Amino acid sequence: MKKLTSLVLALLMIVACFAFASCGENEEKNANELVIGGIGPLTGAYANYGNSVKNGAEIAVAEINARGGINGFTIKLDFQDSVGNPESAVAAYGKLMDDGMMVSLGCVLSGENASVVAAAKEDGILLLTPSASADNAIVDNDAAFRVCFSDSSQGIAAADYIGANNLPKKIAIFYQADIDYSNGLREAFLSKVADNGIEIVAEESFTTDTASDFSTQITAIQTSGAEMIFMPIYADEASTFLTQAQGKFDESMLYFGCDGLDGILGKVADPALCENVLLLTPFAADEPKELVQNFVAAYKEKTGGATPDQFAADGYDAVYAIKAAMEKADITPESQADFNKRIVEAMTQITVEGVTGNMSWEASGETVKLPLVMIIKSGVAQLYTAE
Repeated sequence: MKKLTSLVLALLMIVACFAFASCGENEEKNANELVIGGIGPLTGAYANYGNSVKNGAEIAVAEINARGGINGFTIKLDFQDSVGNPESAVAAYGKLMDDGMMVSLGCVLSGENASVVAAAKEDGILLLTPSASADNAIVDNDAAFRVCFSDSSQGIAAADYIGANNLPKKIAIFYQADIDYSNGLREAFLSKVADNGIEIVAEESFTTDTASDFSTQITAIQTSGAEMIFMPIYADEASTFLTQAQGKFDESMLYFGCDGLDGILGKVADPALCENVLLLTPFAADEPKELVQNFVAAYKEKTGGATPDQFAADGYDAVYAIKAAMEKADITPESQADFNKRIVEAMTQITVEGVTGNMSWEASGETVKLPLVMIIKSGVAQLYTAE
């Protein structure tokens, strides 16, 4: 019996030694792994935005890891589905933290990001959202930044662009009254109309509950004398409007939106419905820059031929911005003291040449870069050139 007991104890000690060694190997491996977490709608009505961001981020991660990672770190991207729901986003954020997230891409949609920004502040981690544009999406968190333009800056840039580029000045506004994105853009746009000689001839709105029938709004805009419609809304609702407006407006009518309209061609049954749609964006897939065209080629290869939109480009640039901040802060697997403090401080000290332009960041978390405007012609989005 004593011999048997001794044998069992010996076996247990051997197992324990192997287990200890295995744990040590895992800890060493994890020390070299930079876990970046992301949250966004991968299913549901807004899945096009979430999947674009995820695909763009995955391409950047694959490229960086193939070139040796960041200062000895290998990146692991953990992207969770929020279904476009802020409550689900909160749950996803908690899961990511439990799973070892070190840097957060925040959330794709503004409402989602606003729901987790306070938790990120409490955890002290860098939050760099690719596409949450609402002004309050990164509020009250000194460690929160964004790659995209804020709603207010987009609204102002839209009015200024219209004023400076020989576009029609008689404008109707069609917006969604019950979401921050649409209201924020509208209010910022209105603050600059007088400075740009713009006349608002009609304002028509809808809500989530009335987003299936726009006949009343279309009729009102028809009789307003509008020559262009400013549409600070998302592509899903814009596709419904354009479908119902088919044949109701003169062929010269222009439609002007912002980043929410990105992906509109994938929402309509007939690309011809999107003729003369303009959208303010920092990314143009047909821009001839080598960096942009390499990204476009990689995205098409990954997705079976799809052309990347601004959301994909934002996700791609966000990962490269994290890389630049890590390098600026000189964070390595062997030197991780004050990780969060160092990488956050580095964000305001870097400049990144991205596919959405040359970017830097203010202490407020806002990005500094130039916008572009695209126009859809014959089913293709191309850079707009003022006549």
